[in-house]
Amino acid sequence: MTTAQAPAQPLARAATAVRPLVITGHGVVSAAGLGLGPLGELLAAGGPGHTGPQGDDAADYPPRAVRTVPDFKAADHLGRKGTRHLDRLTGLGLVACKQALDGLGASGAAVTDADSRRTGVVMATSTGSIQSLSELARDTLVQDAPYMVNPSRFPNTVMNCCAGQIAIRNGLRGLNATVAGGRLSGLFAFRHARVALSQGRAERLLVGGTEELSAPAAWAWHRTGVLREQAAVGEGSAVFMVEDAERAAGRGHTALAELLACEVGFYGATAERHSLATGLAECVERALVRSRVAVEEITTVALGATHHVGLDRVEELAVESALGGLPGAVRIAEALGETYSAAGAFQVAAVLAQWHRDPAPSGSVRTALITSVGQDGNAGALVLRDVAGH
Repeated sequence: MTTAQAPAQPLARAATAVRPLVITGHGVVSAAGLGLGPLGELLAAGGPGHTGPQGDDAADYPPRAVRTVPDFKAADHLGRKGTRHLDRLTGLGLVACKQALDGLGASGAAVTDADSRRTGVVMATSTGSIQSLSELARDTLVQDAPYMVNPSRFPNTVMNCCAGQIAIRNGLRGLNATVAGGRLSGLFAFRHARVALSQGRAERLLVGGTEELSAPAAWAWHRTGVLREQAAVGEGSAVFMVEDAERAAGRGHTALAELLACEVGFYGATAERHSLATGLAECVERALVRSRVAVEEITTVALGATHHVGLDRVEELAVESALGGLPGAVRIAEALGETYSAAGAFQVAAVLAQWHRDPAPSGSVRTALITSVGQDGNAGALVLRDVAGH
């Protein structure tokens, strides 16, 4: 008996092309300020965002640079009602979502009942609020009995608190997901959104990531030794309205950029560096093929592992292997610090901020590659295309 084998197919023919999604709204809260404009100016200037810890616990931080969102108070943007017990992480996410919805003219009561049922949220965060978790854990130790904790603190310790609050405050009754995947969380969120939209589980989704800066979190980064000595720790939130291109056009929403393929993979928790680099290179190649984008069309690469000991070189080697170079490299962590779960969303924001600041000439097309690798063996790549020059 002979066993017939299917002839090997070139990846370009075997992989199914993805249906482009579009970004129609954005909200950014970062050490540069609010919105894409300040972030674009910061990147163009080449300097760091707002530096130095703020608040009553400023003296509790380790001797490491930090990038905080300056003078941030959720109540200043959301009003005092319902914000008293919000933690910083949730507040950052809520303000970013408010910006994204305001840009569509869809905030608050303007979200129709039909829209609210088909509009959902996909947020990236790996642990939720470290500050809230630390405070509740401390209460169990310092109170007369472990159960005598302040019950109002408990909701903030739940990992999906931010996504839930976004849905509640904006009346969004569609899909609600919190994606936790370490440094890959942001790319996982975009991939999750693509799958959900393709399966008809929502018509449009707020997709992004959020992280807060706190003394416990800063000490965790400082003690682990995974960041280089000069690396700063940051915070903030970046959120985007993502929807099908045809539906967006039908709603009269203007597309800011196209989201093409997002490919991810797991290459082993104990993966050798060369295996992780090979894995990321494979993700890049798959993402380009499924996006029907040629290597020479990539004009910008947004890197995610900047200042991570060992990982930063792994990421650069993988991209150089796949593209033959690092065209227009953007290292957002140099401006905003390490933002962990929100890093992928901030990489997308950085590319959009540059495109927003320096529009492409009419008729030209710019395409960006977003990459990420994690100490846990995950790697991924996302392709983003500018539509302004179309």
